[in-house]
Amino acid sequence: MTDVRSDGQLEDKSIGELVAIATADVSRLIKAEMELAKLELKGDAKKAGLGGTLFAVAGLIGGIVLILLSIAAAYGLIELGVWRWLAFVIVAGVYVLLAAILIGIGLWRMKKMSRASRTRKTVKEDLAILRHRGGSDDKPALTG
Repeated sequence: MTDVRSDGQLEDKSIGELVAIATADVSRLIKAEMELAKLELKGDAKKAGLGGTLFAVAGLIGGIVLILLSIAAAYGLIELGVWRWLAFVIVAGVYVLLAAILIGIGLWRMKKMSRASRTRKTVKEDLAILRHRGGSDDKPALTG
């Protein structure tokens, strides 16, 4: 095989040398792509960190607002003539009921998960094929 050098001359190279050159080029390309991915991910990580912090602050503010609205609801019940202690118990009971409903929905959704059943099935099939080397029952390829 021939190669054109930087000074314009042709140079003969063996197949082994060409493979070594190609391997080195692929290695450099992969390293460059990894560096680019690191740079991009670093920028994305900073943005995600800031976004996560803002979501946490918004959640904290939402929690405080929920507490204040709960107190306001209890005092609203008091104004309607409900005993003070009962008004707060009613508000707390509403939250317990809401929590129970959300737990029920969460459990229902968790039961619907596939638990990677298709993956487990195909892995078992693949292992069975490897154990029997395509149907030869006398010499299994894998044991265990």
